[in-house]
Amino acid sequence: MPDEKSKLVYSTEQAIPRKEKPVAKNLQAGLRPAQQKVTVRLDRKGRGGKSVTVIEGLQMPQKESEALLKQLKARLGTGGTVKDTSLEIQGDHRDAIIIALEKMGYTPKRSGG
Repeated sequence: MPDEKSKLVYSTEQAIPRKEKPVAKNLQAGLRPAQQKVTVRLDRKGRGGKSVTVIEGLQMPQKESEALLKQLKARLGTGGTVKDTSLEIQGDHRDAIIIALEKMGYTPKRSGG
């Protein structure tokens, strides 16, 4: 191949360039935790009836959100993952997560029932 970043799809002697991954969304720099609109909700859809606590609205870089998720998982003794811009923690831990986020300076709101 003439170019390392190209992917040959069909043998036409011409390399077709790859589509680059989109650049991470620009997060508003300087937005304090108290200014962020954070929601904590319970979700069961598409999970076979198992409940997952979803934290949305956290505006922070990927590495910081992974560190926060790790801290919450250790505190709650459960699993979880980062999906797009939201954090998902297994089980119904809304009250404990709201208390933990308030201690960190966020103003979370409980969404749903």
